[in-house]
Amino acid sequence: MRPRALVLTAPGINCDLELAEAFDLAGADAVRMHLNEIAADPSRIDEFDLIGLPGGFSYGDAIAAGRILAVMLRATVLDRLHAAVDRGVPMIAPCNGFQIAVQAGLLPGPRPDAPATTEAALLENDGGRFVDRWVRVEYPSSKCIWTQGLESSGAAAVLPIAHGEGRFHTSDATLARLSADECIAVRYAAGDDPNGSLGRVAGVCDHTGLVLGLMPHPERYLHWSQHPSWTRMTPPTNEPPGLQMFRSAVSHVLANRASATA
Repeated sequence: MRPRALVLTAPGINCDLELAEAFDLAGADAVRMHLNEIAADPSRIDEFDLIGLPGGFSYGDAIAAGRILAVMLRATVLDRLHAAVDRGVPMIAPCNGFQIAVQAGLLPGPRPDAPATTEAALLENDGGRFVDRWVRVEYPSSKCIWTQGLESSGAAAVLPIAHGEGRFHTSDATLARLSADECIAVRYAAGDDPNGSLGRVAGVCDHTGLVLGLMPHPERYLHWSQHPSWTRMTPPTNEPPGLQMFRSAVSHVLANRASATA
């Protein structure tokens, strides 16, 4: 049986279809559900093996990017999302989803030794402009299940971005802890940081490695033909990095399912 993936939607979210396609191509059955439907019955979250918080402009990014939806998650389903992670559910949060996850307290924590707190922020880009382009990225060694085996060179080491508030910021102590705990999952390549992020951080995972938040959009790089120079590329033999991320998460779910029934 294919795993089931929940794609949470809300007003202003506009990348839910891409996220659902990514799960579907990777071997899961994606279901798009509005936050109001989930809030009315938070136990519905327990039906799913994977969860995605899509990008877009939730609630028009009023007040700050992702702020309103983050507050609504805290008030309605945050405990269920934490419980899902506790039972081993991989979760991905690209772009606006990352902004939401950070403000809701899903990322960078919580940690086993500390209560859930908001330890980071995604601030306005350096230069104050919305940036929409492809960037070079690196995948440092980390515990993140989504980024295992990804290459940090060539056509596989780029991802598209589209954001105005993506500058990762935290305390020096928290950044050092994230690095020591192998929770920095994606970095912008040297010389190609589009927003001035501290430590060139483009994405982080939680202490379990299950929850990934990142400003780039892996769900927009599921086919090599989506690369801006694809007509001049030597056809790669592997899958694009975006699809590889989702494939890794689905494989993780299937492996856990197999071990549980063995």
